[in-house]
Amino acid sequence: MREALQVNLAGLVLANPVVLLSGCVGFGEELALLQGFDFASVGAICLKGTTLEARQGNPPPRLVETPSGLLNAIGLQNPGARFVVEQILPRIAHWPTRWIANISGATVAEYAAVARLFDDSPVDGIEINISCPNVKEGGAAFGASPGAAAQVVAAVRQATSKPIITKLSPNVADIRPIATAAIEAGTDAFAAINTLMGMAVDIHSRRPLLGNRQGGLSGPAIKPIALLKVWQLYQVAAPHGIPIIGQGGIAAPEDAIEFLLVGASAVGVGTALFRDPHLGGKIAAGIDQYLQHQQISSVAALTGSLRSA
Repeated sequence: MREALQVNLAGLVLANPVVLLSGCVGFGEELALLQGFDFASVGAICLKGTTLEARQGNPPPRLVETPSGLLNAIGLQNPGARFVVEQILPRIAHWPTRWIANISGATVAEYAAVARLFDDSPVDGIEINISCPNVKEGGAAFGASPGAAAQVVAAVRQATSKPIITKLSPNVADIRPIATAAIEAGTDAFAAINTLMGMAVDIHSRRPLLGNRQGGLSGPAIKPIALLKVWQLYQVAAPHGIPIIGQGGIAAPEDAIEFLLVGASAVGVGTALFRDPHLGGKIAAGIDQYLQHQQISSVAALTGSLRSA
């Protein structure tokens, strides 16, 4: 793979800018079952969201297709952080890609505890999912206010020396104050955006289609919103040298290039993997072709190069 595709994500050098997103590839072992899957074809893989204790997740149905999108209400089903560190990571860490843990918690202390477990593990970085409800504050998501977001980021920063990536929610009036608070608290990078909240209904039974009633909407339907949020985030993050993983509806190289243009340093591929698990490598190849055709020296030179209308 050409050196022009390499990106520096908060000190992590990725072979290319494509990151496979948390929740869409399990803990990576599922990919190894696919014929011909090449772990070196993607820059990094985000592990499934992990909490301190094991969780069973939400009642089914937990996935519902919608026009140009997918609603999910998995509920963070996972075997717990200690199991991931002790049982899963030893089996996968030697595969040729970067590994990023995705952590969640019901309290600030839980986020810190999970981060400490992953700090003593082979993962290359830690992604903080701040879209989880803050149980002690009445259930509002940590990512819904600058103060709560900063508390989580600061606690994780104290718990690990690894690069931390704050995954931002689009379900807020303005993503920029929350990003500013996260920068001040010590985040090294951002991932944007997380899913939008949505719902689907069966008109015949007159019931919600998801067992949890509501879920996170992903897929091509959210791409225009994601692009705007990444562009807004770039205005805040760029002066501080904070890179962004742009994500939300990427299903082709052209989609990924749009995110790079509006300010992303890397791109996340998620829902589209259910249709084509090999898509990450294809998108990386498509970005490479674009760079050569446009005579652009590197992915970094493409980042934030959007021209005025």
